[in-house]
This record gives sequence, C-alpha cells and structure tokens, in this order.
Amino acid sequence: MTAAARIIAELRRTPRPIRLLGASGQLGYGIPAASFKAGIDRCPDLIGCDMGSIDIGPTYLGKGEMATSPEATRRDLRRVLLAARQLDIPLVIGTAGSAGAGPHLDATLAMLRDIARLDGLHFRMAAIRADIPRRLLRAAVRSGKVTSFDGMPALTEQDVTEAAHIVGQMGMGPFRKALESGIDVIVAGRACDTAIFASLPAVLGFPLGLAMHMAKIIECGSLCCVPGGRDPILAELDHDGFVLESMNPDRSATPTSVAAHSLYEQSDPFTMQEPDGTLDLTHARYQAVDNRRTRVSGATWRDAARPTIKLEGACKIGERAVLLCGSADPRFIGQCKALLPNVADLVRTLVCEELPMDYTLRFRVYGIDGVRMVVPENEPQPGEVFIMGECIAPTRERAAEVVRTCKQFLLHFGYPGRLSTAGNVAFPFTPPEVSLGPAYRFSVYHLLHVDDADSLFPVEIETT
Repeated sequence: MTAAARIIAELRRTPRPIRLLGASGQLGYGIPAASFKAGIDRCPDLIGCDMGSIDIGPTYLGKGEMATSPEATRRDLRRVLLAARQLDIPLVIGTAGSAGAGPHLDATLAMLRDIARLDGLHFRMAAIRADIPRRLLRAAVRSGKVTSFDGMPALTEQDVTEAAHIVGQMGMGPFRKALESGIDVIVAGRACDTAIFASLPAVLGFPLGLAMHMAKIIECGSLCCVPGGRDPILAELDHDGFVLESMNPDRSATPTSVAAHSLYEQSDPFTMQEPDGTLDLTHARYQAVDNRRTRVSGATWRDAARPTIKLEGACKIGERAVLLCGSADPRFIGQCKALLPNVADLVRTLVCEELPMDYTLRFRVYGIDGVRMVVPENEPQPGEVFIMGECIAPTRERAAEVVRTCKQFLLHFGYPGRLSTAGNVAFPFTPPEVSLGPAYRFSVYHLLHVDDADSLFPVEIETT
C-alpha cells in the first residue's frame, strides 16, 4: 500500500485531526536540521514543500534553470524524501525547480531518481506538468478566453509564440487525482502554494475553508511567527479549526503574527482568490493556545463558478550588463538626477554615432531612488549613494561596450561645483562592469478561462 493510500484509509477508518508539516517555504535554500527533526518526531501525516514562485523574477522561467544551487537543492530533497519514506507518509512538492516549467520539473525528478538509486529507496511518484500547449493558448487568445490583470496589456498570439516557457498555476484538482491514485511522492510543476497542503484534507472531507487557510499560512514555514523565520511549521487540522506551532522553540505563532500573515502577498486580507474558488477570512478567529501556539477558525470557502488559470510566461529581451559604483561627493549626489541622464546622452553619441540606438541604459541610485518609487519631498540628502547602471542590448558584447563606456565618462563627467577632475565616483571592485547574461521579462501574466482546469495538468506516475 502506498503512503497516500495508507493515510487516507487510516483517517477514514478512524477519524482524527490531520497533522501537516510545512518543511520549507522554498526548497533548495536549506532546511534547519534541528527544527525539521522536531517536526518529524511529531509524526506528521504529510510533508509539504513549496519550491518556487514568481518572486525570483522572470529569468529562471525564461532560461529554464533553477534559482537554487544544485548542491543545496539535492540536500534538501534528500532530507525530505528520506523522512517521508521513513514515516511512510506522502511527500508533496509544488512549483518544482523554482519556476515549475518542464525543464525545472525534469531536473527535480532527475535529482529524486538519483537520490532513490543511491539510497536504495523505492516508491511510487506522480509528476504533474504545468506547461500550457501553445496551440491551445493561441486559440484561447483568438476566442477571447484570455484576460489581462495587474496592468498587463492584452495577450497576443505573438506573445505566446515568443515566450520561452509558459506555465499555468494549477489548483488542487491534479494533486487530489494523484493522491487518490495511490502515490508516495508528488512533484508538481507551477502550482498554487495552497494546493500542496489543502489537497489531502480535501480528499478526506475536512472543511475546505479551514484547509485552504491553513495551507496559505504553512506554505511559508515559520514566517508567520515572532520572530519570523524559515523553520518548519506543524499544523494540526480538525473540522472546527487548526493549531499552528513552529518547530523552532524560539519562534512563536501568536494570534497577531498569524493574523498579520493574511496580508502576505495579498491586496485584500479578507478575500483570497484561488483557481478553485475564493477563500473568505471575514469571520476568521485567532486564539492563543499558549505562548507559542495559535488556534485559527472561521474561514469559509466558495467554489468558483468557472475556473481560471493564471498564466506565466517569460520572453528574452536581450543581454544584460551592469555598472556598479558609489559616491560620497555631496555635489555629485545633489545633482545626480540631472547628471546621470546627461551621461547617458553622451554615451549614446559615442557608441551609436550615426546608428540608431539599439539598447536601453538606466540608472538606479540607492540612497535616493533605488528602492522606493517616490522619494519624500525635503528628505535630507544622504552622505553617500550607490549607483547601478543597467544596460540591455541585443548582444553580450554590445551591452559590455555600453557600460564600459559609461564607466569611463561617468568617472570624469564635469558638473557645476565639481572640485576634482577624477574620483567623483568610487568602484567597489574591478572590473566594476558585470555581464549578467540573458535578460527576460514577464510577457505572459494573464488569466485563462477554462471549463475543465484539471485537464490542462496531466498526472504521470512512475515507480522508482
């Protein structure tokens, strides 16, 4: 009997609360060993791990590469796999390989197969692909079944064709299908974080509002605690609520810290949209069990009248190079907003001459406008600033040419009140120009309206 079949049969035969361990908010960056062991010692019924998101930007999706190092990723995968097999409980991984496209899923599966071979493990594994067929998407664009949100322009067939990879963010359906098929391990492509943890409770008939609320919190590990952190977290879910406890004794899940987590990645702290429906937290309650644990109740769920799938795709826009430098000259700092565009104009005359401009060059000044969109008026001038010049050009060589030229003329650029002819900026190391490789942007970030969302995400089962 597989791990999923065993747990489902056990809880149906003898109903009790279900224990779920959120092992990692993003697998591949390390799992604290002591707190993970504490979680395993509590005998959870499932180990869940989110492995990615769009927080890392479009490049990893576009390039088909992991954001995490291979060594750290393999170490984390081995840790959770060995624990799940030791306890004979399901291991569920979502958004495999950082971005969840085909190359990311395949790389994760290859690591798991290799770990199984070296450690002599045998198990039944479900892989769920999230790549959306281009032909289907082009047809959906033509028929008006793709809509924009978050200020994105309307999706075009050309956008679909030019994107390096396009994935859809799956909900619970494919996970439930895999669990009910009898598996030990699930590895999914791009997926909603909640689906990793809510699917097994949904199969067992726990209230979906409570299961989804719990899942939304524990997918981040102990981030909901005081102090927040990435240690594993344990949730115990019954039919009336759930209790949260960090597996690090130095972290406390308090009513305030847990409630505040409702603001995480949400514009509305009371209503959260998922592919399968809407989570309503209007009547959620947060009560202290003791000084480290909080019990949560009251969340409700509304099924979607018609499911939607969030699409994510990235296209290459060129090659990126950056120039890194700083300044402590108050005259330079006071004039840099006007000065830097003048430097960019001078660079353009030097590298383009009579040819059209084939690159973009922009500056961020950390200390003035590098992070914030709007700088408060009358803010005191900082004593020093860090400057990053970014060039995106058709080729690596062209991008390097632009930032190297920029370096030389920024160093010696004249401005009113300048006291020295050099040394107006300082470089933290040499060379201060860095080629970062291909640059990507999110060209697909839209909603796909479908009649059967689960059919887009095939479940493939293998035995190692």
